[in-house]
Amino acid sequence: MKRSFLMLCIIFITGLSLLNNDEVIPPDKAANSQASNYNLSFAVLGDVHGNTVSLQKAINDLYHINPGINALILNGDTVDQGIKKQYNRIQWILQKNQSLLPKTIISNIGNHEFFNYKIEKNSPQDVNAFINRYLDFADEDRVYHDTWLNGYHFISLGSEDGNSQTLDSIRSYISYEQQQWLIAKLAENYEKGKPIFVFHHQPLNSNSNKGWVGSDQSDEIKKVLSQYPEVILFTSHTHADLTEKSVVLNQPFTKVHTGAVHYTIIRNPQKQSRTREPLIKGLYVEVKGNQVVIKGRDLKENSWIFTQEINNENTPPASI
Repeated sequence: MKRSFLMLCIIFITGLSLLNNDEVIPPDKAANSQASNYNLSFAVLGDVHGNTVSLQKAINDLYHINPGINALILNGDTVDQGIKKQYNRIQWILQKNQSLLPKTIISNIGNHEFFNYKIEKNSPQDVNAFINRYLDFADEDRVYHDTWLNGYHFISLGSEDGNSQTLDSIRSYISYEQQQWLIAKLAENYEKGKPIFVFHHQPLNSNSNKGWVGSDQSDEIKKVLSQYPEVILFTSHTHADLTEKSVVLNQPFTKVHTGAVHYTIIRNPQKQSRTREPLIKGLYVEVKGNQVVIKGRDLKENSWIFTQEINNENTPPASI
């Protein structure tokens, strides 16, 4: 009798501990089984802006989709201000969720990494301080960097200035040195038809009539990328809604908008207005050979938005 009572107590206490552990999430077995057929899987999240509550929900959902995901890319504006305490909060969430996250986390720089709302314009010393805080957080040597994952090349571009006497608070500055580095990296171990994943926080737009100018060097970068139709460029920054139109094919490379974690701007054409909605959206990507499947995800509602297949061996790529 005493022994049975003791066992019931142990089961009850164990159950409580599981309920209180926000890292215990049942994986989606079907998704995990499907992912095992791929060479590589990764997620891309943009514009977290220090919102650790929404980031936690995104981490939970991505783990549910695929506990064996290979990489997570944080594509800029991970913090709302590039100050130490905000980086510390993001770092705390990442460390807390180590068991749910992949070993490889690539953190890219955005325009908000150059912000401190107490500073109206950054001096050259301020810019260097912001960059160094980013580098410490991202564990990188420069704001542009690359890595190889399972034989696939991941290349991150990054602004070298921001909110300063020489650059506004929105655009990215990509130096000639960085452009030459990009040319060399794209050619490194190049295989015709094999996807190359490139990341930059701002869209490559240089025409103010078509929205925010992402970078004054946009045309130069697009010219370089256009030599490689295998390139898939992921950009964030605009907080635009994530739809099937977020993937633009054959430009001649592919352009993909990542959605945003902190909030999404929803436009109402009839009222000619727009609102900021607390939506959490991002991308989940699977790669098999030269085939890439990009899936838009509502990470708050745990539902798929779209699926787009890109196969460099087939022209044109097929939408599924």
